[in-house]
Amino acid sequence: MINKFIRKILGVKKSTGNKNPLVLGPKEHGIDPKLLSNNAIRVTQTLQDAGYKAFVVGGAVRDLLLGVKPKDFDIATNATPEQTKKLFRRAFIIGKRFQIVHVMFGQDLLEVTTFRGTTLADAPKDEHGRVLRDNTFGLQHEDAVRRDFTINAMYYDPATQTVLDYHGGIADIRKKILRIIGVPEERYREDPVRMLRVVRFAARLGFNIDDATSAPIEEMAPLINNVPSARVFDEMLKLLMSGQALACLMQLRKQGLHHGLLPLLDVVLKQPVATKFITLALASTDKRIHEGKPVSPGFLFAALLWHQVLEKWTAYQAAGEYAIPALHLAADAVLEAQTDKLALQRKIGSDMRDIWAMQPRFERRTGKTPYKLLEHLRFRAGYDFLLLRCEAGEIDAEIGRWWTDFAAGDADQREALLAAKPAAGGAKKRPARRGRNRSAASTATAASGDSNE
Repeated sequence: MINKFIRKILGVKKSTGNKNPLVLGPKEHGIDPKLLSNNAIRVTQTLQDAGYKAFVVGGAVRDLLLGVKPKDFDIATNATPEQTKKLFRRAFIIGKRFQIVHVMFGQDLLEVTTFRGTTLADAPKDEHGRVLRDNTFGLQHEDAVRRDFTINAMYYDPATQTVLDYHGGIADIRKKILRIIGVPEERYREDPVRMLRVVRFAARLGFNIDDATSAPIEEMAPLINNVPSARVFDEMLKLLMSGQALACLMQLRKQGLHHGLLPLLDVVLKQPVATKFITLALASTDKRIHEGKPVSPGFLFAALLWHQVLEKWTAYQAAGEYAIPALHLAADAVLEAQTDKLALQRKIGSDMRDIWAMQPRFERRTGKTPYKLLEHLRFRAGYDFLLLRCEAGEIDAEIGRWWTDFAAGDADQREALLAAKPAAGGAKKRPARRGRNRSAASTATAASGDSNE
């Protein structure tokens, strides 16, 4: 009832599709043809030469209209997946919920989808209304209705250089408004991941979210829990690697979507040192992305969850566990808790463990320990993590300077550094005890992360 009242106030109507799109020519839309991929042109032309309709669609058109070279090019056509596959030497049909075709040109992958129909009444759904499978094909205007946002529901024909706009996407791009197509509640129920996409696009593009699009999100946020964890992880990864990671996380909190994804984010960001650490980590990641440098997912998650690990590490030690075993127990607890929500891949989890496990070793600057640490496969990631901790004020900045000099120094310089620092910190050992209090230690929890190199 509340959602219906909100829709009435905001004037939201169910979209049935506009069969007559706004058609814009080159002078009206201003797309630079040089920004198009040659392979995207090749795919559309091949389909058109075979008698089918074919357009560049979705985010690629949005980026072209914004004057940005798209990273990926998706193609929409009225050819079925089987018909599309026959036209290309390296083409593969994938997908269960909706079949699509991957067309390969060397390492370049283009995704080709058949126009989707609007009939969802008979599509298999879960008990919450999420569509499980939908291979209903349709007409182009029906396909436009099925797309999520107005700015992603435009079609560009490279042959005629025209843009077809079915839902006012051009106007919304110019106003910098993110608006969902149709009734928001219905669209979020069909696919709850759309709520995460709202956040990502708004933060990445610097757009405002339409009131009607934003209104039901906080109430419907729990539906994210019904989505397969692998899909949630994939969307979270896109969000964190959008180049606007911090803005995305702030938007997640604003919309009430972080609960269950990073449930302790609110707690962490209320702690000054933790807030500074995460801010620095995400700002560093965003900078690397803008500079075209590689970014490791593991480093991102290691940074986000590090202070959860610290909290659990302290709790395990207070319960009587030795420092190093306590750190491993903390990492196990945090990774286990987050894996259920985000389906963290084993490789990412392994990288996170390495980064965390190296941190106490950086404080042991005597004997052969520093040399062995230099040879660690994840040394660079652990070292970068250490510098973030120093910059955030979590540990003495002198430790970071020492390791910077040691890593860059020659043999004599390294020996001099070791001689000048005969006993530097390190993980403190607890005195021997009659028994370990495992039951008390089991009440602690921890978190996970990864590397930036």
